[in-house]
Amino acid sequence: MIQLIYATKGSGKTKRLIDMANAELNTTKGDVVFIDDDKRYMYDVKHQVRFVDVKDYGIDSCDSLYGLLCGMVAQNFDIEAVFIDAFLKIIGKDVAEIEDYIKKIEALTEKNDFKAVIIISADPDTAPEFLKKYII
Repeated sequence: MIQLIYATKGSGKTKRLIDMANAELNTTKGDVVFIDDDKRYMYDVKHQVRFVDVKDYGIDSCDSLYGLLCGMVAQNFDIEAVFIDAFLKIIGKDVAEIEDYIKKIEALTEKNDFKAVIIISADPDTAPEFLKKYII
């Protein structure tokens, strides 16, 4: 399952994502992962959440982020939720270019039974039709 926090810059998306990741610990018996493009929020996420800074692993494209996700779930069958901040910045794409990639992540989440909550920083009024069903 994929969920999108889709809003403009400065609207509190990251705080919401952090709160969701921390709250997930109360409702899951599995592991929770928080992926970001820097370490700025490392201490805002509870220590039980696995914090991953993509810069530490050279992640800078759709394929490399997808590979990271695949590697994590292949190695750890207990992952139940992955929270991804700065998604478009990490993959270096515009919203209009990510339809196939979102479908790929959705298939991975369904096959491996975990949810992915992803931040997209853009105007929700101009969200492409293919993303509207994921917006929370």
